[in-house]
Amino acid sequence: WYTHQPFQISSSGLCHLWAFTYILIFASDACKNVTLHVPSKLDAEKLVGRVNLKECFTAANLIHSSDPDFQILEDGSVYTTNTILLSSEKRSFTILLSNTENQEKKKIFVFLEHQTKVLKKRHTKEKVLRRAKRRWAPIPCSMLENSLGPFPLFLQQVQSDTAQNYTIYYSIRGPGVDQEPRNLFYVERDTGNLYCTRSVDREQYESFEIIAFATTPDGYTPELPLPLIIKIEDENDNYPIFTEETYTFTIFENCRVGTTVGQVCATDKDEPDTMHTRLKYSIIGQVPPSPTLFSMHPTTGVITTTSSQLDRELIDKYQLKIKVQDMDGQYFGLQTTSTCIINIDDVNDHLPTFTRTSYVTSVEENTVDVEILRVTVEDKDLVNTANWRANYTILKGNENGNFKIVTDAKTNEGVLCVVKPLNYEEKQQVILQIGVVNEAPFSREASSRSAMSTATVTVNVEDQDEGPECNPPIQTVRMKENAEVGTTSNGYKAYDPETRSSSGIRYKKLTDPTGWVTVDENTGSIKVFRSLDREAETIKNGIYNITVLASDQGGRTCTGTLGIILQDVNDNGPFIPKKTVIICKPTMSSAEIVAVDPDEPIHGPPFDFSLESSTSEVQRMWRLKAINDTAARLSYQNDPPFGSYVVPITVRDRLGMSSVTSLDVTLCDCITENDCTHRVDPRIGGGGVQLGKWAILAILLGIALLFCILFTLVCGASGTSKQPKVIPDDLAQQNLIVSNTEAPGDDKVYSANGFTTQTVGASAQGVCGAVGSGVKNGGQETIEMVKGGHQTSESCRGAGHHHTLDSCRGGHTEVDNCRYTYSEWHSFTQPRLGEKVYLCNQDENHKHAQDYVLTYNYEGRGSVAGSVGCCSERQEEDGLEFLDNLEPKFKTLAEACMKR
Repeated sequence: WYTHQPFQISSSGLCHLWAFTYILIFASDACKNVTLHVPSKLDAEKLVGRVNLKECFTAANLIHSSDPDFQILEDGSVYTTNTILLSSEKRSFTILLSNTENQEKKKIFVFLEHQTKVLKKRHTKEKVLRRAKRRWAPIPCSMLENSLGPFPLFLQQVQSDTAQNYTIYYSIRGPGVDQEPRNLFYVERDTGNLYCTRSVDREQYESFEIIAFATTPDGYTPELPLPLIIKIEDENDNYPIFTEETYTFTIFENCRVGTTVGQVCATDKDEPDTMHTRLKYSIIGQVPPSPTLFSMHPTTGVITTTSSQLDRELIDKYQLKIKVQDMDGQYFGLQTTSTCIINIDDVNDHLPTFTRTSYVTSVEENTVDVEILRVTVEDKDLVNTANWRANYTILKGNENGNFKIVTDAKTNEGVLCVVKPLNYEEKQQVILQIGVVNEAPFSREASSRSAMSTATVTVNVEDQDEGPECNPPIQTVRMKENAEVGTTSNGYKAYDPETRSSSGIRYKKLTDPTGWVTVDENTGSIKVFRSLDREAETIKNGIYNITVLASDQGGRTCTGTLGIILQDVNDNGPFIPKKTVIICKPTMSSAEIVAVDPDEPIHGPPFDFSLESSTSEVQRMWRLKAINDTAARLSYQNDPPFGSYVVPITVRDRLGMSSVTSLDVTLCDCITENDCTHRVDPRIGGGGVQLGKWAILAILLGIALLFCILFTLVCGASGTSKQPKVIPDDLAQQNLIVSNTEAPGDDKVYSANGFTTQTVGASAQGVCGAVGSGVKNGGQETIEMVKGGHQTSESCRGAGHHHTLDSCRGGHTEVDNCRYTYSEWHSFTQPRLGEKVYLCNQDENHKHAQDYVLTYNYEGRGSVAGSVGCCSERQEEDGLEFLDNLEPKFKTLAEACMKR
């Protein structure tokens, strides 16, 4: 494949015949001569061709044409400035390129040639075209958009080398042929000449890529398909268009020079990055026309201010007429206009000012919450904005807070009101200084004039016929609390505010909590009606308050409070408020008593405590010792018995005033005072001890443990009736651990499993077991299991000493008869225990009891201790009355249970 292609650039307005189509031939090297083929006539402001300036001189910043009929643009486009007729076949001019910085210069010679011959047979390549070397990708051809023809318009010729040996038929396919837009291009079958049938719009189709085929008449394809690219050259046929018909911007008044107002933008559908789309913006008109306050950047379309004298109060809106033109703003470029509206926004550049500098008004005294004056201001800023709305303030004259000034939101007026009543007798005229500012801060810098407008308001106070005045509302007088009935004193005094006199004012008592005084109707003085008592419950901080009503002849009234300060006298002796004292003898030897004196401290402590000496018994049993100024310690002596005692105690203050307090003192056998309250011990006359539920529970647990041990012994004793056995050595050493108590208890032993209940001293014999007895000596008691029989606790008792039965064992014990082996013990007790368990685990309905003994696998040698459950021998009818009067020794166990 190879192609024959004329290099051509056509102008739609000038191409009447193909013969006059001008062709631009570019120089292959930079700064070489350039030849342009043009028609004989060139109209003004038309494109002649394009020269590659960058290849010649990249750094050129100044372009000049030696021929004034031609103008050279930055992209190398050559335009005519005047209409030109080529008289000869050739015309030339020079393009001068220079760099003003380094003074470097270069030249390009341009030759214009007029072609006079018409190429009638373009397929005859020997006469018209030189043959190019064989190539796989042809040079793209181009055609000018909106071409006027004549059509069909020859574009180029495609040829195949195989045409020398074969008859070749040429054909094409692709967009513009058999695809939309159809039938735009066609190729001659025999010659390979490619033609265009009509004009093309570049904005719709920028280029076409078609495929050329070379085949023989019998369908053989000696060549591969050849892609052909046809580029549509752009023509400046589209006007630039603004993105909006009307632009609207807003800017604050008094802004600085160079402040950005906004930016406009336009688009051009012509080919990008060419002179056809190089736009330039400008302002061509302003309303109002003077002064000129705005400028527009020619390339970016940004509008900025050129002056800082924008004043909304003079002109609040400007209208600009703007223009955009392609061809970089050249006079032959296409242009469009639009409108830009610039609104001037308000800033607080004007202060509000009072319409008057002074005002006069009046108000009656004792009036409150009334409007007395309205003031107005002027402000040139935008109405109903923060720059216009006023804030009023009182600068001087309102030190007592009688006035306030607020803004009426509708009228922007200042409303002066009285919020605290005025007194004509104190001040007849008040002069106020008021000021006003805007809600928004003032925008301009500080100048010589004040930033706040001020005015003076004179308020005249008018007199009013007033009633009596109770001032101060609380008055006080002093009286001694022991003042006699009928004693008089000054009372509450009201006065006429106009005359400052109390004459003609009558008084009446409104409140008197205890009715101690009366009030004189004419003078207001008070008289003691009942005895005054500073220590009464109604007295707070030594002051007795009454309320008095004062009235004048016109019936106007006021109310005041009279506080009677009662001066204390030493009329009360100190006493002991807590009259009941409990002393737990095991843990306490004394109790602390505290005395109080209702009189003032000057008549109070230090106190002197002493026992009333009327009875010698009290002196013998009790003793007092001072602890501090208000407390003493009461302790017993000579070991008095438990019980309740009355101990009279005399307490004197520092001035000798005294009183006798009889204390109820209880000596109790207890641990804490709460254990002794309201409990009576049957062995003691006055005091008493009562056990709680936890103590009783601890006693029951101890008794259950004792039952378990005794049951085991009984089961073991029953086996000796058939064959006496010797007790093993390990069983012979099993005794109860000795447990001592610190308080006396009962000398009783309670039986279980057939053992009788007896007191200490009686004989008790066990059967091949142990006898449990309680031995009480010197406040200690021991309960032990002892070996053998025929022993009594009486024989082992010693006065004031602690003994066990083991220490004095004697008599016939028969230890050998109690020895037995474990297997014999098991065979003897197993059937009997099984029967007993069976009977115990049935209730009256012959059903299993709740504590039914479950069967477990045998895991070794069992314990000699019996069960505490249903196998106990205790009968239901056995009484438990002994639990009602147990000793304090069980309290320790009960306390331990409660902690758990």
